[in-house]
Amino acid sequence: MRTLALLSLMIAGSAHAQSMFRGDAAHSGATTEAGPRALHGVKWRFQTGARIVSSPVLAADVLYFGSDDGHLYAVDPTTGVQRWQYATDGPVCSTPAVAAGLVFFESYDGRFYALDAASGKLKWRFATEGERRFEAKGLHGFLPKSQTIADPFDLFLSSPVVVENSVVFGSGDGHVYALDAATGALRWKFQTGDVVHASPAYADGRVFVGSWDSVLYALDLATGKEAWRFKAGEDPYIHNQVGFQSSPAVAGGVVYVGCRDSNLYAIDAQTGRERWRANNEGSWVVGSPAVAGGKVVFATSDSSLLHVVEADSGKPLVKQDVRAFVFASPVVAGDVIYLGVTNGSLDARELGTGKLLWSFATDASRRNAGWVLTSERRFNNPLLYYSSWRETPLVAQDRQLSVGSFVSTPLVAGGTVYAGSTDGALYAID
Repeated sequence: MRTLALLSLMIAGSAHAQSMFRGDAAHSGATTEAGPRALHGVKWRFQTGARIVSSPVLAADVLYFGSDDGHLYAVDPTTGVQRWQYATDGPVCSTPAVAAGLVFFESYDGRFYALDAASGKLKWRFATEGERRFEAKGLHGFLPKSQTIADPFDLFLSSPVVVENSVVFGSGDGHVYALDAATGALRWKFQTGDVVHASPAYADGRVFVGSWDSVLYALDLATGKEAWRFKAGEDPYIHNQVGFQSSPAVAGGVVYVGCRDSNLYAIDAQTGRERWRANNEGSWVVGSPAVAGGKVVFATSDSSLLHVVEADSGKPLVKQDVRAFVFASPVVAGDVIYLGVTNGSLDARELGTGKLLWSFATDASRRNAGWVLTSERRFNNPLLYYSSWRETPLVAQDRQLSVGSFVSTPLVAGGTVYAGSTDGALYAID
């Protein structure tokens, strides 16, 4: 009973926690922690064996994050020294959640894990029906049109939310799962129409999560029963403008979520009715929005824009060119936005104006091997995507990520920004 009581206590007091994806159960993406307004340098970097797309979380003065090398890592936030690592049989693209001394996360091996947070020892694991990426015939216009193609931009796994003694997450098998957080026993599972790699958010007894079937679901936390569903855009031709890859943020009775149909939606959390949408003219909204001070912050892919809009109306307030695709989610710390960009830059910008305060670039980004980036630090797409045939699109995306892209969402704590890169390193920057 002590474990269950601690779980409830930790979630109840988690308004500004840093122990799960986007900081708290509602995934607000905002923190009262102060981050650096000026760039001093890299305090330390921790190197893993493959790309990092998992985002770091902080609990009990330990950083936890996954790597595509198949491990979950626990690292000291002050020194960058490893506490422990745990090996799975697949890439760990899921951001962990920490509660009551346990670390929860998902691996591409199709299993969901609970580890002892102090030692890294396995407490329990749960087998889903298997992981896979979103796929479709002729995806994005790639050839051949009749061939089923896995989406190379489906980078993340669902990150768990822990609330009221349950841990909830999505899976590539199309289900949303709720497990007993202490034992791993199945409480319920809910079938959607496709892959679920978005991360569920929680507020007022409901779980909100989107699927690649372009539906956002509101589910009862206790039973898994559907309260409502919201249908977004369809693209039956090349399946480009379709699917919820973004995870929702819930604030003030509204669910804010991006979609690959190029919209950022504001949806009433009680009824599922649309309040407003911000259209991005064909550009995906992959990262999760941040909500702070009556404002919503989000970024786009192809148009490479950072947006700040009014939370009540969607009225545009700020629009800034960040020069490359954004897959990471923005984080608001006080009056500063921290944003990872796929060109290998980690930016700090003023919330009120979008003005650039500083930008850190990875070594790989500065080297720019093979002229992946232009002189303006934009992707050299005519060089990279010269064909839609055979392996060209896959090689192009691999070359884009070779510049040390930041697709991991930054964590701000103790005056430091922590972020993982596709160069395999977790950076501590102040």
